[in-house]
Formats: sequence, C-alpha cells, structure tokens
Amino acid sequence: MTIIPYLNRIICGDCLAVMRDIPDASVDLIITSPPYNLRNTSGHGILDGSRRWKNPPLRHGYSHHDDCMSHEEYVAWQRECLSEMLRLLKDDGAIFYNHKWRVQNGLLQDRADIVDGFPVRQIIIWQRAGGVNFNNRFFVPTYEVIYVIAKPDFSLLPKANGAGDVWKISQDRNNKHPAPFPVELPERIIRSTRAEIILDPFIGSGTTAVAAKSLKRQYIGIELSPDYCAMAEARVQNTQPFLDIA
Repeated sequence: MTIIPYLNRIICGDCLAVMRDIPDASVDLIITSPPYNLRNTSGHGILDGSRRWKNPPLRHGYSHHDDCMSHEEYVAWQRECLSEMLRLLKDDGAIFYNHKWRVQNGLLQDRADIVDGFPVRQIIIWQRAGGVNFNNRFFVPTYEVIYVIAKPDFSLLPKANGAGDVWKISQDRNNKHPAPFPVELPERIIRSTRAEIILDPFIGSGTTAVAAKSLKRQYIGIELSPDYCAMAEARVQNTQPFLDIA
C-alpha cells in the first residue's frame, strides 16, 4: 500500500473510514480543527436563535454534520480520530489539534477527557479576538487552544521555537465556512517544521491545504461535506504555486 493516491487531494468522505485506508507512518504533520460539538450546550442562545443570537453561524450545525452529539459519544469519537492520526504519523511527526474550551453548566470544559493519555507536549494559545458574551459570570473568551501531540522524535526547525506559545492571529472573516481558521495559523506551523506531507482530516474549506500548497508542501484533506469539499477544491485551485507530483 502506498500514500501516493492520497496526495494533493481533497477526499470527500468520513475521516475515520478514509484514515483507516492510509498506510501507517505515512504523513509528517497533522493540522486540524474538528467540529467542537457546540450545539450540545448548556446555553440556549446558539440553539433557539433568541434575540441574543440572531443568526449564529452554527445554529443548525455544519453542512452534513449537526454538531450535537452527547458528550460521551463526542469524546469517544474524537479519541478514535486521534488514535488514527497517531498511527499515520511518522516517528518525527506531530498533531496540532485546535480546539475550544467552553463553560458547560457553569464549569470549564477544557477537553482534557479527549486528550488524556495522548502524548501532549505543549498547549499553544491562539489569541484570536474578542467574542460575544451574554453571561456576566465569566469574562468573554478570546482564545482557542492548540494541543501539540507529538511523536518522540518531533522537533522544530532551528530558531522556530522562538515564536512562543501565545499566537495573536485574527480570525478569517472572508470565508463562507461557518467556523474557519485563518491560513496564517497552519502556515506558521508548517514553516516551523520539515514536514513534506500534511494531513487535515477535518479540512473544511481547505485552509490547511491552501497553506501547504502555498509553501510547496504536499497535502491530504478529508471532509465529510460535499459542499465544503467543493469550497476547498476551489480555494486550492486558486492557490499558487502549484506543486507537481513526481
């Protein structure tokens, strides 16, 4: 089995099913941001479209994914995804797993139950911008987290470690996907490594692939939604330079 048929493609399908067909130790780097399960929330504004939240982007979930699993089911799903990602990594690879902490029933839900037992080497704080907060019991959240889940031999390029672990990068406000991250985020990660093959199993609008192609690296993108696959394909096609496959 070879990795070549998967290279530089946006593959439309279930990420677990696709990843299970990819050979062991075949990718150098994984950058991804899964659905956050935000519709399974103890708050009501995002669900009922109340006057607090007139048109929240994820009120109805994603295209082809409602983003509303039970907490236990969601955790089990994400842990299974992370296990497959680790299998696909080479011994000097790492997963940059972007997620969002939130308050549930008045207490912080920090996603520790998802990453427990995985080799988390570091947490990077992505400081994006001020959000909206209708709850006077806590301060408005302005950041997300990136778990660096690293294989034993993973290392950064010389001087890349000077970037620090708090990254101030504004959101992408010109993207029709309901929850995009800015291309600067995967670009910074890719530039910091020697990675040649980058996987994103929740590629969404194609941002990781856009970053990889612009930096002359190879990519594999997986996405469940045909709508987002089309969006990703269009973005990648409009990205220069083009990377030929030998």
